[in-house]
Amino acid sequence: MRQTIQQHRVVVLGAGYTGATAAGRLARRLRGEDVSITLVNAEPDFVERVRMHQLAVGQTLRPRPFDEMFAGTGVELRLGQVTGIDVDRRTVTVTGAEGPSDLEYDTLVYALGSAWNTQGVPGTTEHAHEIAGRDGALRLRDRLAALAPGSPVTVVGGGLTGVEAATELAETRPDLDVSLIARAGLGDWLSPKGARHLHKVFSNLRITTHEHTTVTAVQADRVTTTEGDIPAAVTIWTTGFAVHPIARATTLETGETGQITVDATMRSLSHPDVYAIGDAALVTGPGDKPLRMSCASGVPTAWQAADAIAARLTDTKLPTISARYFNQCISLGRKEGLIQYVTADDRSVNAALTGRLAALYKELVCKGAAWGVANPTMGLPVRRRRVTADRARVTATAA
Repeated sequence: MRQTIQQHRVVVLGAGYTGATAAGRLARRLRGEDVSITLVNAEPDFVERVRMHQLAVGQTLRPRPFDEMFAGTGVELRLGQVTGIDVDRRTVTVTGAEGPSDLEYDTLVYALGSAWNTQGVPGTTEHAHEIAGRDGALRLRDRLAALAPGSPVTVVGGGLTGVEAATELAETRPDLDVSLIARAGLGDWLSPKGARHLHKVFSNLRITTHEHTTVTAVQADRVTTTEGDIPAAVTIWTTGFAVHPIARATTLETGETGQITVDATMRSLSHPDVYAIGDAALVTGPGDKPLRMSCASGVPTAWQAADAIAARLTDTKLPTISARYFNQCISLGRKEGLIQYVTADDRSVNAALTGRLAALYKELVCKGAAWGVANPTMGLPVRRRRVTADRARVTATAA
């Protein structure tokens, strides 16, 4: 009998900021002869999720095809939707143009991310628009383009996504009547300087704000709230994110939010051959607080998971990467911005950068995030290590 060492099969689900970063980082840390890396995604190019509000108002985004991004790395892109996961059999069902097929894995990286959260409000799914993904942003773009001057557009949600959507739209389409509904006060999480600037920009862009207001229903031409009806030819829903539901359909241990529970290396607490990163992972950050769903939180988890997988496969020192916050970067259209500096656990401090310089800062952050996906080791040279024999798959064949 003869033993044959086969490649260790790594399958990464989802090619957003975290999944694409993890796949590329692994490819640069492990020898291609020892490991195969398959990246499963529904689209052939990278989507800059942090720019979906720009896409929705008609701006053109630079295409970033994966075949260019991963050229020469050994990462194989598998186009299709993830429609099933069996973590006990170590298989993933991918449905593509030719129908469903199963992928086997030795290590799985779960990075399916999140989508919009309707919060169960009646009429939201039927009548509201979302910008959590490219398809939703494109549908909204077409709808906005068809609106007549003076039409009311209502943004529901006073967080970062809602603020960026409302200001981008009001700047691009000053002919529309833009309003924003916030359950709390507008910018109440910001420092006094940050909040003053946000209110100033909203005033200059003539955005009507409905603060301390809760939406109870969405209809085709209006939004019903605790304070009465608000006209809305278009409703944009930005009240947070909900994770992909497929994890809960498996035997993976998940939290109340449906996020996969992980240790400090992003390894599943219930299945050690599965890693979860980004919005899909329930990660404890500074102050024992869960990391919020964001690019700023997700990328460090991708670095941690990729480095931990590489270390375990090569029997080298297990690294730890601390995820912490430094600032919240908020675009307020193309001419204004707000950089709110925060503590490690994401609480605002009394320091903020505003105006055109802040807008430039935010643009550099967005460009840097996309560059980081294509350069997951930050441009630094990295040694590709061999997978140790006891970590590889070994099969017996007749000599």
